[in-house]
Amino acid sequence: MSTVQIGQAAALYDLAPSALRWWERQGVFGEARHGNGRRQYGEDDLRRIGVAYLCHVTGMMSLDNTAIVASGTSDVQTWKTVVREQIAELGERIEQIRAARDYLHHLLDCQHDDMTQCAYLDDQIVAHTPRGRVAEPDIVTAARRTTR
Repeated sequence: MSTVQIGQAAALYDLAPSALRWWERQGVFGEARHGNGRRQYGEDDLRRIGVAYLCHVTGMMSLDNTAIVASGTSDVQTWKTVVREQIAELGERIEQIRAARDYLHHLLDCQHDDMTQCAYLDDQIVAHTPRGRVAEPDIVTAARRTTR
């Protein structure tokens, strides 16, 4: 079987060898085979590192969740549940990013020199800040209703 050393495996994914060692210690994939006291990675190992990279770096999963998906030790239903949850979380983040982008575009296009005078501001504050938890329509009354 053809293998590569840790530096080559890490370089394939533009990672530091220490990242692969860390992922290994965190259970993201099993311990690499050792040859002459060095880690050796075969085709399956390189593919598992690729799955881990896709989950953790591309898919923005936590390392714990990456381990559930990439380790090869979890049952199908478990890792699919983790993937579904990550998709839902990314959907929420996408909506937050879209709202941020839309508001920033508005800032650029707004006719007011002082953004506190923008009519759009009140709706944005209610929609995207904790102020939205207070039902009062007027911001001063809303502030009076809150306590710390």
